[in-house]
Amino acid sequence: MKFFLTFAPLSLSALVASKSFLFAAEQQTLVDTDLSVPGENPLYFCNDPSDYILTIDNVDLDPNPPEKGKDLLIKARGNFTEKVEKDAYINLSVKYGLITLVNTKADLCEQMKEVDETCPLNGAKAFTKTVTLPKEIPPGKYTVMADAYTKDDEGITCLKATVHF
Repeated sequence: MKFFLTFAPLSLSALVASKSFLFAAEQQTLVDTDLSVPGENPLYFCNDPSDYILTIDNVDLDPNPPEKGKDLLIKARGNFTEKVEKDAYINLSVKYGLITLVNTKADLCEQMKEVDETCPLNGAKAFTKTVTLPKEIPPGKYTVMADAYTKDDEGITCLKATVHF
């Protein structure tokens, strides 16, 4: 769960993938490829990314797909077209099959501290983060969604992924 809580905001907030929102995957479920996030990753935008404040240039995961029990290197780069200030938030949902494991709202600016960033967020940003995935991830389908908003409820970005262990 720490991975989910770390990866999501990282992804979202600057370029993707803080809080940790992805588990390892042996196989990924295909989604609309027109909404795929650029780079080597299993991420997809929830909607047309041109409507978001954060333009994600790329998100690279190594290894891709992630592997349980191994370190996951996350590199992301993007651009905030508007200033994101204090009280921005992220809605994070993680499901294991039909069971909801995580459904929480978190302070986006607090999560950005995981990648040494602070609010306000503005302009070009890049980050690199290593997350250790536990060996004990149960086999099955995991669905993750991270939806970030400004304090005024403007969409920063929304990312989703479905992975199988």
